[in-house]
Amino acid sequence: MKTIRSFAVVGGDLRQASLASSLASEGYHVYGMFFDRDIDMSDRVIRTNDISPAIADSEIVVLPLLSTLDNLTINTPLSDRKVYIKEIFEHIQPKSLLFSGGLTPQMEDFCQVRGIEYFDYLKREEFAVMNAVPTAEGAVGIAMQELPTTIYGSNCLITGYGRISKALVKILSGLGANITVAARKYGDLAWIKVFGCEAIHISQLKHHAHKFDILFNTVPAMILDEYILSRLKRECLVIDLASKPGGVDFEKAKNLSIKTIWALSLPGKTAPITSGEIIKDTIMNVIEERGELIIE
Repeated sequence: MKTIRSFAVVGGDLRQASLASSLASEGYHVYGMFFDRDIDMSDRVIRTNDISPAIADSEIVVLPLLSTLDNLTINTPLSDRKVYIKEIFEHIQPKSLLFSGGLTPQMEDFCQVRGIEYFDYLKREEFAVMNAVPTAEGAVGIAMQELPTTIYGSNCLITGYGRISKALVKILSGLGANITVAARKYGDLAWIKVFGCEAIHISQLKHHAHKFDILFNTVPAMILDEYILSRLKRECLVIDLASKPGGVDFEKAKNLSIKTIWALSLPGKTAPITSGEIIKDTIMNVIEERGELIIE
């Protein structure tokens, strides 16, 4: 059984900064790497950009979400330095564990060549479920800021019925919205009805688009094309929560004067402390499943 005392949290946004602080507060030896901006981070975190000693000294190496945006460098939005993936991976020790929010084939190849055990926390169900909550809360917050009306009594459409949609249903229901959910699977449509929402098949969206004040899209495919957008109310607010390439034709929406917001990475922007805790809990769950011994 391995004892784990040290972590290297490499790059990322305020979620990872919060993760590093939380780990340090629990007594772990934590390197916070490439956090050069003036941000709030525990004094117990050892801030450094010196790759070799920090990575080699850490039993757990944690990369951000998303780990890379260009398949070449680590995602380090809080640093001006370009940190190449190879720079990090060539210093990870075979005895260490790597956690990453989105592993590329190149990263997996590096790990396999060097015999490094790796885990993609982005693929863990508990992470995805809990991460849906700050995403949904952030989306509702945007709607509250942008609309001249209350959420209460508004007609809301949610496209897709995954984790984020389910979180949205719960929050919007509590605020008194009239909720319609468009989905493809008939089983999902049945559950949507069970939870008290109007259910429509997504193929029928064109017949219902004119009814809504707010549209939350969660489908990462082009479903809101010019044909559908042209049937929305001009004052309808469209909030796209889908990952790239998104689900909205933004150029056509602009031409139609429909306000559209592509709200990516909301957990890191609206609830970084909670989001950092979600990452930490997921990592600890993996370690516990492996039977690792955690020493404070």
